[in-house]
Amino acid sequence: MQRLQARLQPYLSAPAWYVAFSGGLDSTVLLHLLASLPKRPPLTALHIHHGLQSVADTWPAHCQSLCDQLGVPLRIIRVQVENGPSLEQAARQARYRAFDAVLGVGDVLFAAQHQDDQAETLLFRLLRGAGVRGLAAMPQQRPQGQGILARPLLDEPRSELVAYARAEGLDWIDDPSNTDTRFSRNYLRRDVLPVITARWPQAAGSIARAAAHLGEAAQLLEELAEADLEPARASVEHSWLSVPSLALAPLQALSDSRQRNALQFWLARLTRLPDTQHWVGWTSLRDADVAATPVWRLTDGELHRAHGRIWWVSGQWSQAQPAIQAWPCLEQALQLPGNGEVRWQGSPPSGQAQIRYRQGGEGLRLPARGQRDLKRLLNESRLPGFVRDRVPLLFVDDQLVAVANLSLSSVDGQLSWSPPTGEQSLR
Repeated sequence: MQRLQARLQPYLSAPAWYVAFSGGLDSTVLLHLLASLPKRPPLTALHIHHGLQSVADTWPAHCQSLCDQLGVPLRIIRVQVENGPSLEQAARQARYRAFDAVLGVGDVLFAAQHQDDQAETLLFRLLRGAGVRGLAAMPQQRPQGQGILARPLLDEPRSELVAYARAEGLDWIDDPSNTDTRFSRNYLRRDVLPVITARWPQAAGSIARAAAHLGEAAQLLEELAEADLEPARASVEHSWLSVPSLALAPLQALSDSRQRNALQFWLARLTRLPDTQHWVGWTSLRDADVAATPVWRLTDGELHRAHGRIWWVSGQWSQAQPAIQAWPCLEQALQLPGNGEVRWQGSPPSGQAQIRYRQGGEGLRLPARGQRDLKRLLNESRLPGFVRDRVPLLFVDDQLVAVANLSLSSVDGQLSWSPPTGEQSLR
């Protein structure tokens, strides 16, 4: 465990350290090691109570006892695990949401995954048909909320942790759910890996090294994706939208595999990625007729194609059309629930003002152009279709007088709109 101190050097200047402390063997060893360091940032243990089994109600007391012995503050956080097809995944997501809420800027959360966990993760993902990024398994560190998640024991075999715990006289919790081989990871851990290591004793270390090699390959793919995405991030016509988008032509110039690599990298922070079978959705969107407006539906949003770009539509952009709102004082900004805010720039027109949204059949009288159909004006503006039903329209005394952000106004002034952001991150 002497190697641990060198691995912790990059984190010594962090404002605070946290350790994910379940009370099990791995996190008990990690907490003991961290607490034993003479010079380190303030350390706090975080125990996540999932409420999934009655025996777990006794674990906080055990964790508190060890933390008291070590002089480490303990925070017990109760979480709600959502129902879903995978209880393991739902519990993991609940944990990391709780960690996100705790970590401040630059803080470090230490997790106790070790070499055997790495081997198990790679096998699990291999059997699920993961690509290079998935097979890279767990990195030594990654962003977590406003801070960093670090795994300083990732190169250590579980046998080393057991030896350390016994030498130090440590007690730990044995989670009874870890023996339930109905869970895939437990099956790999209890029934598969022992058979492999009986034949190849160094298997866990070899598999972990393979994961490290795949991690290097994944990094190279990310660097290639960044290079391929750079021309696709060309300036967008309606930059005020703040919606993630890419120019389509630079992507179409790439091979199919480089297209998928670039899009996987770009989409990874926006949505859970599609499996191999669902990538036909990208082909259909990419190859649709120029006049078409195809949509590729993904787990956490939709990819739209419009005017030579692809746009990521999620969150508030995918909600129902906002409601009509009165605007009693145009000298003040008006908040639009779920749709940003609007401001009037210029002399306020007299009359009863409202913000409305397109219903069809609206017309706007423009200086030197006369009465024009709103639908035609929006077509001329090349505004993406998903925006058109959400762009604020200023009506005064039931007459349309201005369209937000498009320099379309029948009066002296402009309607300025700060739309909701389209940014979304799951990590």
